[in-house]
Amino acid sequence: MRVTVLGAGAVGGMLAAGFAAGGAEVSLLARGATLAALRRDGLVLRDAAGERRLALPASDDPAALPPADLLVLGLKGHDLPAALPLIRAALRPGTRLLSAQNGVPWFFLQGFGGPLRDVALDSVDPGGALAAALPAGRVLPMVVHAAATAEAPGVVRLVKADRLPVGGKAGPRDRAVALLRAGGLPAEASDDIRGEIWRKLWGNSNMNPLSVLCRATLSDMLEDDGVRGLAEAMMREMDAIGQRIGLAPLDDVAARMAVTRRLGAFRTSMLQDWEAGRRLELGPVLGALVEMADRLGEPAPAMRGVHGLVRLLAARR
Repeated sequence: MRVTVLGAGAVGGMLAAGFAAGGAEVSLLARGATLAALRRDGLVLRDAAGERRLALPASDDPAALPPADLLVLGLKGHDLPAALPLIRAALRPGTRLLSAQNGVPWFFLQGFGGPLRDVALDSVDPGGALAAALPAGRVLPMVVHAAATAEAPGVVRLVKADRLPVGGKAGPRDRAVALLRAGGLPAEASDDIRGEIWRKLWGNSNMNPLSVLCRATLSDMLEDDGVRGLAEAMMREMDAIGQRIGLAPLDDVAARMAVTRRLGAFRTSMLQDWEAGRRLELGPVLGALVEMADRLGEPAPAMRGVHGLVRLLAARR
């Protein structure tokens, strides 16, 4: 399998290393300082086993790389609309896409959603351009349960990979899963990938934006009754939206909070982005839920309030 990875940050770099170790022919699409580092030093992966350097073809031009059987989208969800011309240029008639974004992906409501069936959410996919160019049938959705960081351009530290469920058409999905598992990553086939996406977002959609407002770790936020209560209110509002569009009720809020508490003094990815001066992935992680509430006529006051506060904070930076 020929695999091209767009975005060699924490998640994209981790997946590129996994596919390469599993026997795939891997190329990297990158630009700027990351591309320069990849060409000079290769992709550097640091984990419990030590440090590996992978000399992989890298370019900012898809035409300079081998045609891809699988294009891995390692960018964050809010960066995909601007990257659409590059994604189109990298696609061939038989190329599949592996999406590895947090939040609500552009294809989430395609062929699903009850009263929101086939809706393109402007907070994720302005004007529906992604949905029109990249239909759901072409996508292998992945949910990333892993702790990885980009320590420098082209340098990825993998602390731990817990689960990497992958959905989509069985044949291409199973080939991708087998390669990643052969490369040491805990990929697994999932027949409920939409539910996997929703369940992960049930924690991210509240703790990520709240951490930016508080500048606090998960454990610090959960120790505060007011912050924890606000997060729980947001979780109940999200569950109501999910049930309106045909998703199964989510687990007990207190049990999910106990899982989050076990992560300890963890700084969320959104807080790390804020501290590094990067644009926040607010649209896919919370804005999409607020937009869904608007379209459904759900009140969702807690989610609306937190979304508004973070949006104003980011606009005034």
